[in-house]
Amino acid sequence: MIRTRLLSVLAALLFALPAMAAGKTIIVLDGSGSMWGQIDGTTKIEIARDTLRKVMGTLPQDTELGLVAYGHREKGSCSDIEIAISPATGTAGAVADFADNLNPKGKTPLTDAVRKAAEELRIEENPATVILVTDGLETCNADPCALGRELEAAGVDFTAHVVGFGLSEEEGQQVACLAENTGGLYLKADDAGQLAEALETTVAKAPDPKPEPKPQPAAVEFNVRGIARLSPDGPDMTDNSEVRWDFIPLGENGQPADRSAAGGYRGVFAANVPPGAYRAKARLGRINFETDVELTADKTTDVIAVLDAGLVEITPKRTPEDTQADQSARVDVHFDDTKDGGYGKTRVWARAGSIKVTGRIGKATVEENHELAAGETLTLDLIIGSGLVVPFAVYTEGGPDVEGSEIRFEVQDAKANINGERKTLEGQYGPGKQGMDVPPGDYMLYARLGKAEAMTPISVKAGERTEATVNINAGVLAVSAPGAYRIDFLEGKKDLQGNQKNLSGEYNVEAQETLHPGEYEVRVRYEGDRAEESRKATVTAGERTEVVIE
Repeated sequence: MIRTRLLSVLAALLFALPAMAAGKTIIVLDGSGSMWGQIDGTTKIEIARDTLRKVMGTLPQDTELGLVAYGHREKGSCSDIEIAISPATGTAGAVADFADNLNPKGKTPLTDAVRKAAEELRIEENPATVILVTDGLETCNADPCALGRELEAAGVDFTAHVVGFGLSEEEGQQVACLAENTGGLYLKADDAGQLAEALETTVAKAPDPKPEPKPQPAAVEFNVRGIARLSPDGPDMTDNSEVRWDFIPLGENGQPADRSAAGGYRGVFAANVPPGAYRAKARLGRINFETDVELTADKTTDVIAVLDAGLVEITPKRTPEDTQADQSARVDVHFDDTKDGGYGKTRVWARAGSIKVTGRIGKATVEENHELAAGETLTLDLIIGSGLVVPFAVYTEGGPDVEGSEIRFEVQDAKANINGERKTLEGQYGPGKQGMDVPPGDYMLYARLGKAEAMTPISVKAGERTEATVNINAGVLAVSAPGAYRIDFLEGKKDLQGNQKNLSGEYNVEAQETLHPGEYEVRVRYEGDRAEESRKATVTAGERTEVVIE
């Protein structure tokens, strides 16, 4: 889903370029180490690569496009910014190819990256657009908001759009100012509802060709105030910095323009804008308010947004006795056919009324229903019963430990179905590591390495760490056969029908397999006229058996 949303954002931005600005465009792509993080099981860099490849393949040939990347060459460097591709026509394929080979590893100097892109675009001479795609915040002691104000104050035709890739609402506010201060757009790639609205009402539509009205001298300091309240009789949200206000000019057809004439984050927001018709919008988390208003120059018009909302503060725990929030827990608040949430201790603004709170740690889930009053702060401890299974394995009882990432562990149901199969709840490769989160109960810990399989019963308790070791009862059979075309491992005996089961094989001159103790046969095939050769071999648990066939 996130891949589709990011694709929609970039596609809409890029296809709208002729409408948004005549001139050149540079994509600034995040190559910091956090891009290896996963969303729905896929790394962010894979999603970004796939998205760029698809978008680049559909761009018009005359699009003048470039690429700047940061954080992809050095760890810990704030100067790791590269003008990968200078803006020109016909660069779409080169942009996609560069992204395919980008290896995230460093920091997030996004402010200087945008500045470098602006310099490359020669903004003093040409209309220019920058599209910043970032999954994190500035980490190099720079202020993207200040850069936006600096570029806007320079009086050049420059616009920055910011795509927040998997950012929370709070994180998004810290980079949105770069777009807003240059008259650009901030779009969240993980918010389907807001993204659809943004694309429908702003990016995908060409701006009104009529020139914007020039400001008239105002008789008052501010001719409009946006005032947000949680309930009709509640206090003004004066000190709240999470409410976003925008005043968008309306055309003669009643449709809003593509840019806000004034806006900012404040529960009570005051501005002076040219007289005329506007759509006033207020947003708090996933809660939206809008109304149309007529503004004049000689008086202050108050726009009161009653959000009919409350605050839900949730502390997810594995047991009621826990004193700290579990940072691996995912928490969501569902309301108005939408949801909002985060990991660990979470605060969400939700519409008053019936709400549903859900929590998840691995496969352990919980769901609660609550009533929320307008203006209320509802504080909840959400108990998500989950235990942690940390697996280990040995080749034989008291024998060597199994190491490396080739061994597969799974937590399976204790009881098999009628076909002898067990449902897998969680799995991982390699021993130890982060462990596997599962609900409390009795399970089987299964392990597989090569052709050796084993399992042991385990009991999991909420809030507890269960370390368990599986004895896979196996040894390693290693074969070296110079000149070989293929090496195969077979069972040592034939069945009653005279068939000999082939266990595994490899096209190589060397091969090895992990097997349970017993008798086996190694078969080597050669290219040309040389006849195949076979050897018998005995595998002992906890030992390595080496066979050389010359």
